[in-house]
Amino acid sequence: MHPAAVRLSAVAQTPDEMMDAVSASLAQRTGRSLAEWVTLVQASGIDPLDQNAVRRWLRTEHGVPQNSQWAIADAAARAAGWVRPSAAEYIDRQYTGAKAALRPIYEALAAAAAELGGDVTVEGRGSYTPFVRGRQFAAVAAATRDRVDLGLRFTDPPADDRLHRSTGPGQATHKIALRSADEVDDRVRHLLRLAYEQNP
Repeated sequence: MHPAAVRLSAVAQTPDEMMDAVSASLAQRTGRSLAEWVTLVQASGIDPLDQNAVRRWLRTEHGVPQNSQWAIADAAARAAGWVRPSAAEYIDRQYTGAKAALRPIYEALAAAAAELGGDVTVEGRGSYTPFVRGRQFAAVAAATRDRVDLGLRFTDPPADDRLHRSTGPGQATHKIALRSADEVDDRVRHLLRLAYEQNP
């Protein structure tokens, strides 16, 4: 097997794979297995379907690290009957109500990302949509009622006056504010391609 293929196969690609990777080493990092944490959450009196409250409790009462908080809260919610939405369902929820008019901007960005290569995947998150190759290279968020932020992850950022340093959305190092689908132009597509190429 080619070394790059080995490296890529070891990278968690989906939310389930990421949760599995965190859960596998949970006992080593926290002193309890995932099943033990779920039992503890169930006995705590906190609603396991309120994942924010569960994560807060894990952090303040037990000092659990952030990635472990997410894995435990996810498992506790699933044990209580919660089903994680699909990527399409997450996206639909982000572009409803006052933000519904922003959907064409997202669609233009998603189409541009899909054209980069067959190795691009779209994942679901509550407040943004990540685009992943070997690792996340872009993320799109409906930031306000009239603005979508395109987050780009660069290891070698290009000089471009539309780029602003940022710590989000997602794993972005820079972002671009977009207010219409027409702004998803050749320059934006070029920056998206650079981010894709820098995150093999």
